[in-house]
Amino acid sequence: MAAAKPVSRTYLDFNATSPLRTVARDAVLRAMESRGNPSSVHAEGRAARRIVEDARSEIAVLAGAAPRAVTFVSGGTEAANAALNVRFGAGQKEAPLDRLIVGAGEHPCVMLGHRFPASAVEIAPLGADGRIDLDWLEAACRRSGRVLLALQGANNETGVIQPVAAAGALVHAAGGRVFCDAVQLAGRVDFDIDSLGADALALSAHKIGGPKGAGALAAKSVGFNLGEPLIRGGGQERGARAGTENVAAIAGFGAAARACLTDAAREAERLAGLRDRLTDTIRDVAPDAVMFGEASPRLPNTLCFAVPGVEAATLMIALDLAGIALSSGSACSSGKVTPSHVLAAMGVRPELARCALRLSLGWSSTEDDVESFTEVFRTTIGRLRARRAHVAL
Repeated sequence: MAAAKPVSRTYLDFNATSPLRTVARDAVLRAMESRGNPSSVHAEGRAARRIVEDARSEIAVLAGAAPRAVTFVSGGTEAANAALNVRFGAGQKEAPLDRLIVGAGEHPCVMLGHRFPASAVEIAPLGADGRIDLDWLEAACRRSGRVLLALQGANNETGVIQPVAAAGALVHAAGGRVFCDAVQLAGRVDFDIDSLGADALALSAHKIGGPKGAGALAAKSVGFNLGEPLIRGGGQERGARAGTENVAAIAGFGAAARACLTDAAREAERLAGLRDRLTDTIRDVAPDAVMFGEASPRLPNTLCFAVPGVEAATLMIALDLAGIALSSGSACSSGKVTPSHVLAAMGVRPELARCALRLSLGWSSTEDDVESFTEVFRTTIGRLRARRAHVAL
């Protein structure tokens, strides 16, 4: 009996992770040949240190920060946890941050990764457009206590871009500090730590075509005070995080950062064009489809939609079997398809939120990917709706 022909795959889940860029893979392989420990003073050690510091400079350019204000960590989650567990001061004389305000659509690593007691945490509401309520924030900043605001640059599920600069201005006027999860912004829109108005931000290698397992916490000031070391030991990362640096992953991170800054404006335009074609396809096949966050500024690569009456789990599995890889939302929920807290915060009805799927594009996405999705989506929706009509009879 002949073996079944393998299904060709179309990858549309870049917000979960990006395929490794060729330049990043090459950088990883070269760095793996480095024999030295970057903390050693001999020639081999200095060569490894140069790899790390060259990558740090590339990440600094991506973030718009000074190289010495970039701390390498294991990924976006550790960067967020680190930022939300520190004083955010340039010295011990600065008053402690005793209140945390978190945007209602934040990633779980922010929602769950802080040091604050529940009584000191407030959730900033989102409007139906997916953006933080600035009037609410302004009123919250007038209450007693020094505020730390944690606000995404862009939401990983809907792609909605948050008004971080405007929110930061309100917080800074009240003497507070701002942490921005910029993981989804990097390589997709033009930004830097100054234009965001953030005091620190998180970046992740595998979202921009680098290897998994590398990230960075970038600060506005070299005097940014992490307080206690993230990991105690040998004093690497200027005492902030002990342990020998992951030289190969850091090298790939730096190469990916450099690549995603090359012709970034044209790439954003290209991705937005592909996203808009996907939108047209979905509306053509399912005129009742809902596009979440469409009225707001969005990442050029992201589309979150729902076909009413077609549950996300059912549609996602059917598309996967036909060769289309996409997501029902965040990839950080233990593989479970669960209702989105982001859509709930936007006031989306639970029955509609259960139908939400996310398409996200990236550096290797092509017109052929759009064509493949169009063909499979049309066939799959037709089959699912015919089945539902038959059951209704």
